Amino acid sequence: MGNTDGSAFRRMLRKLTSDVDELDAENLSGDAERSGAQRAAECACGQEVTVLGRLRSVEYGPQDAAATLEAELFDGTEGVTLIWLGRRRIPGIEPGRTMRVRGRIAVREGRKVLYNPYYEICPAT
Repeated sequence: MGNTDGSAFRRMLRKLTSDVDELDAENLSGDAERSGAQRAAECACGQEVTVLGRLRSVEYGPQDAAATLEAELFDGTEGVTLIWLGRRRIPGIEPGRTMRVRGRIAVREGRKVLYNPYYEICPAT
């Protein structure tokens, strides 16, 4: 037999035996790194950051409370909570969307948060 590329075989075997969520997280993390965005897991409180990831959830504030829109963005390493104050809905902000967001990281109840982040909805791939 000829020379076989063992690394290609290992990659294929890993894809066949790994958890789908684990592979998705790796793909997201790789996309974020290639785009020049920071990894959410490495962002620190007070730091100005750009994060690329996929929205896992979107929650609309109740009608009788102050208007807020919260979403969880996951970049493959960690989630970041996005909070828009004074907004009940933003067209295009929905679960499954890939977004690039920019703002200053805060920590609320142990979670990383971006308040009123600048955002860009990325095209579906």
